[in-house]
Amino acid sequence: MGQFHFDPASYLELMAAEVPAFERLQDEVAEAARAPGARTILELGTGTGETARRVLAAHRGAHLVGIDASERMLAIAREALPEADLRVGRLEEELPAGPFDLVVSALCVHHLDGPGKADLYSRLAGVLAPGARVVVGDVVVPLHAADAVTPIDGLYDTPSTAAEQLGWLEAAGLRPSLAWAPRDLAVLVGYAAEAARAAT
Repeated sequence: MGQFHFDPASYLELMAAEVPAFERLQDEVAEAARAPGARTILELGTGTGETARRVLAAHRGAHLVGIDASERMLAIAREALPEADLRVGRLEEELPAGPFDLVVSALCVHHLDGPGKADLYSRLAGVLAPGARVVVGDVVVPLHAADAVTPIDGLYDTPSTAAEQLGWLEAAGLRPSLAWAPRDLAVLVGYAAEAARAAT
């Protein structure tokens, strides 16, 4: 999975081949992202728009801002998401200005090392609206070596454990939750405080 410059034409086929539960992961991310009343959504690693299409189906009328490192991938996504604001950008760079009701990412955050993930979650907390949530579906380091079934290259792919990421979400001021975790995949959720609670 360690290529930032995937071929857009074969991306979904490659993901389905290399990530055994790719379709299920997409479904679980979309399910965890069913935050009621989300009007503004930030997606990290939009790719060809596969995740965005599923998430937007549950949030009709919501405005999506998506970032991806590949203009070629975004060109495909723009065809499917003509109303979205899709921008070339990297996770390490300044995030789009919020506030966002929902942040979602699938198979992208594992490209950051541990400190990079912790920093990203801290920066995400700063662009969330009260009561918003962050949903990350990704490859993780499993508890048991036999459960590592998704190929990683150790260079561009630097997964962390689910427990580490839950800790970084909590350190960012978000309430962490593990929504789904089979083998070496996980869907992590971080909830921002509601306005009334945040003010106390």
